[in-house]
Amino acid sequence: MDVPVDVPKGPQETAAPEAELGDDLGPVDGAAPEDEPFGEPVDEVGALRQQLAERTADLQRLQAEFLNYKRRVERDRDLVRENAVFAVLSPMLDVLDSIDRARAAGELEGGFKGVADQLERIVSGLGLTRFGEPGDPFDPTHHEALSHIGVDPEVDVVTCKHIAKAGYRIGDRVVRAAQVLVVDPEPID
Repeated sequence: MDVPVDVPKGPQETAAPEAELGDDLGPVDGAAPEDEPFGEPVDEVGALRQQLAERTADLQRLQAEFLNYKRRVERDRDLVRENAVFAVLSPMLDVLDSIDRARAAGELEGGFKGVADQLERIVSGLGLTRFGEPGDPFDPTHHEALSHIGVDPEVDVVTCKHIAKAGYRIGDRVVRAAQVLVVDPEPID
């Protein structure tokens, strides 16, 4: 810069004669020349520090986005797996119902019993669990009431008295609600 700057000298500036430079630049923002290594202004160092902070924040943001992406991909994989198991096991419920009817009629013997037991082990290994027993309190999220068969003095709440078809679930997801006949408690007068 070739523009001379005329700065009035006060009593506080007379004590620091080294603040005067031989060239036309002079000190930047009142900084001493030793704060400017190799002629680099202090503003440039501050700008570099700001750029470093911005790049660090960008890197942290990208790392967080990548972690969220990995979690989302894992969650999607689990959902695809769960839906595939659901799609495979849903049609097998009729076969399991037939096995239950054969077991109840006493016709489940010999080799057929071995096949039935093996099939039940396989589907339970895939996470399919059976629910619905006589005496369970009626829950409309897990039971489908086929009929109301009256009042029962032995129950305190609406209760499943007879199970027409067992219900099945995978984890917390109901594959099929249990089909039940229900009874009410006696009314309180």
